[in-house]
Amino acid sequence: MVFLLRSLGRLPLTTLYAFARVIYFVTFYILRWRRDLAARNIARSFPEKSPAERALILKQSYRNMSEVFVELLWGWRASAEDLKARMVIDNPELVARFVAERRSTILLTAHVCNWEWLLPGGGAHFGIPIDAVYKPIRLPSLDAYMREARSRFGGRPIPIKSFAYELLRRAGDVRGYGLVADQTPLKSMEKHWTRFLHQDTAFFVGVETIARFLEAPVVYVAMRRLKRGHYAVRLHVLAEPPYEVTEAAEADAGTWIVEAYARKLEEEIRASPSDWLWVHNKWKYPKAR
Repeated sequence: MVFLLRSLGRLPLTTLYAFARVIYFVTFYILRWRRDLAARNIARSFPEKSPAERALILKQSYRNMSEVFVELLWGWRASAEDLKARMVIDNPELVARFVAERRSTILLTAHVCNWEWLLPGGGAHFGIPIDAVYKPIRLPSLDAYMREARSRFGGRPIPIKSFAYELLRRAGDVRGYGLVADQTPLKSMEKHWTRFLHQDTAFFVGVETIARFLEAPVVYVAMRRLKRGHYAVRLHVLAEPPYEVTEAAEADAGTWIVEAYARKLEEEIRASPSDWLWVHNKWKYPKAR
């Protein structure tokens, strides 16, 4: 498996896009991989759209997903210059200010566009290491390959179970901490419920605690597709010390950053629905009544 991924990553991106068309055809038409789940997610999220519009979002999301897969293989070997050319940042001065102030930054993103490029691309742009919080893969060789790929430009992937320890250990360093925060917490975990894309939706909590411990600003990283293989990133500050919030937000169990994240993510998805990962089972269980 790892040998195959490494070999594919050496191919030119134009060749890999031809391979992506094969992946799209197989996953969408032959295997129908998670197609019913994705179609259901889209239908519930966009009841105002026609069946034809929702079908178009579904097809395009599978095309985009296939292209993102080959792009990440290529990107794990790409130079900093190549990544910076293909992933531009509209307002890099935002993080540059935090770096100049010797403050680490919490970067919240989602499975939108090519989220895997944000780690090496962001590190190349910002000049600071960005550590990604991740869930280890069960296959050791593949997990090692993923950690190696995500360690470029000084970043150090952090297993989610070790996150608290690593925060303490690296507290004095100026780093970026990247979290893909749109995944669904386990049913037994503490969570924040909010209306999101017309549905009661669970989000992870705890970002506020991390931010206060590090005295770090929290930034939402929005990504949009310019054309095939080219993306633009815009940074939005969700919270910054001294974390001035309204009384209502403080009363909401300290989940005001998560709520702000959910609103930004919803805005991003509505702007370009086919760029989100609809095959993810975001609504795997209902809110308790």
